[in-house]
Amino acid sequence: KFLKRGSFLDLPLSIRFNNIGPMLAVARDNFDLTRYLIKEVLQSEEKRLETLRGFYPEAKAEDWRIEIAGQRVQIIKKHAKNGGILQFGTELVAAQDGSLAALLGASPGASVTVSIMLELIQRCFGEQVKSEQWRTKLNEIFPAMADVLASDAERYREVQSRSDALLQLEQSVSA
Repeated sequence: KFLKRGSFLDLPLSIRFNNIGPMLAVARDNFDLTRYLIKEVLQSEEKRLETLRGFYPEAKAEDWRIEIAGQRVQIIKKHAKNGGILQFGTELVAAQDGSLAALLGASPGASVTVSIMLELIQRCFGEQVKSEQWRTKLNEIFPAMADVLASDAERYREVQSRSDALLQLEQSVSA
């Protein structure tokens, strides 16, 4: 199932003439990973508890329950050399007209959220971003972009100090 409430037919129904090659190439090149993931999904409660005890020896079955933590999505891309590759990062996919966008990937976490949202804004609202009103508001929200921070140490220290204060963190050691 692709989604929590999806169908077991999701995968077979997603296969098309133009994507079967990359899917088979990924299956071929990632057989060990596929076998491992299937083994993990089919693991008994007893085996899961045994694994947990490797980290917490006093673990008791009655103190634990399985929770669905979310659904992960892997991206398969066509690749000239390999036929297809499994991408482990996070990717923004958007319609050309900007009317629809989705964030796909294994772990779209906090470490990439801001940069991906900025990319989304630029891709889906390209004309508006060029306006003075939008630029002013974006500069207020994001006082410095990554390229500015990479080349301006003083600006980096200002932004980090402001972030530390807002998050009520101790002063960080800045380079």
